[in-house]
Amino acid sequence: MEIAVIGTGYVGLVAGTCFSETGNHVTCVDTNAAKISVLQKGHVPFYEPGLEDLIHRNAKKERLHFTTDTATAIQEASIIFIAVGTPQGENGASDLKYVLNVAETIGKNLNEHKFIVLKSTVPIGTHQKVKEIIQKNTNQSFDIVSNPEFLKEGSAIDDFLRPERVVIGTSSSKAIEVMKELYEPFTRSGNPILVTDNMSAELSKYACNSFLATKISFMNEMANLCEKVGANILDVKKAMTTDSRIGTKFLYPGVGYGGSCFPKDVQALLATSKNLNMPLKIVEATEKVNEAQKELLFQKSKTYFKGDLKGKTAAIWGLAFKPNTDDMREAPSLNIIRSLLDHGVIIKVYDPVAQNTAKHIFEDRLLYHENEYNCAKDADMLFILTEWNEFRNPDFKKLKKLLKQPVIFDGRNLFHPAQLKKEGFYYEGIGLK
Repeated sequence: MEIAVIGTGYVGLVAGTCFSETGNHVTCVDTNAAKISVLQKGHVPFYEPGLEDLIHRNAKKERLHFTTDTATAIQEASIIFIAVGTPQGENGASDLKYVLNVAETIGKNLNEHKFIVLKSTVPIGTHQKVKEIIQKNTNQSFDIVSNPEFLKEGSAIDDFLRPERVVIGTSSSKAIEVMKELYEPFTRSGNPILVTDNMSAELSKYACNSFLATKISFMNEMANLCEKVGANILDVKKAMTTDSRIGTKFLYPGVGYGGSCFPKDVQALLATSKNLNMPLKIVEATEKVNEAQKELLFQKSKTYFKGDLKGKTAAIWGLAFKPNTDDMREAPSLNIIRSLLDHGVIIKVYDPVAQNTAKHIFEDRLLYHENEYNCAKDADMLFILTEWNEFRNPDFKKLKKLLKQPVIFDGRNLFHPAQLKKEGFYYEGIGLK
């Protein structure tokens, strides 16, 4: 198939590359000439394991191309994916200006019947707005498909090539046939292709992410309760996860969720509910709990040092909102770093891949180090904010010698309190005793 993917951000680039992997001819389009130049040279503008190798292989076989020529890409494709960003507006709602601009461009360049696929995460009803704009700009026929993505940063390639499910929302039987043919190579293991209407498909993405975010916030509330009553969240978690009705995923206590999906999608769903005058009380509570959780480790450090943080040095291991990504959007590290800076703390940081991201945000306000031990040297406290594997088994004797004070605030519960106490550390995790 001839496919155009408009937008070479996280979703568009992963989708376009994976479609080319199954033999399709894919053109990825972006108006950012600098980004296209980087991609044409075989480099990826963000970190995602396995993506660069996949791009190299398919570009070499001339199945994957990158261009700024949107008009030609639209005219030569039979399927056009809209995968541009939907940044958060001031009221929490998604800003659709990029999506609607692309819709207008598509309408002006349609030369025959096309299948227009909304891959961007968009508010409920966006497919109708896109349809209306395209109709205003063309006499050609077309079909609109809503096809939300369910990718996890750090494992996006595997998620796309082996999806748990594919959701296709459309009223067109021909579009259903084409989309099933496109996704069939990815669903041979039996995972379903779910066909529904556009509205339900658009809502499904927000419903999934908001529910997963709710599980995280619920577990964090249970962890905080454990600290109050002297229980251990790890034991509580075992009791919960052995219940088949509850499951095992997204029940890890920590310093809150971040990234490009959960915070934005929860707030976009809340904005929709507000516009409909239909409060979503559980979703509202999920967001409030998460925002409070992001401040928890800072408050623990403030309590430990009796409010006297000025002039202290903090080492931070992990900046990204999760491992295997350089994404710091809405990461808990941002809240903690800003609170520490506001209290006059000197901050040393180390992250395996997110340091350049941090430099763009904080510039020279932080001290950047090439490994975790140099980062910890002469620090009064150590914060662990991302559960990178390389942080799981440090040399504690070496670490204790390097730290000015053997104090660890662990936002990911990587260590066992009894072991750290035996090693001579003051240690606080989330919900542990």
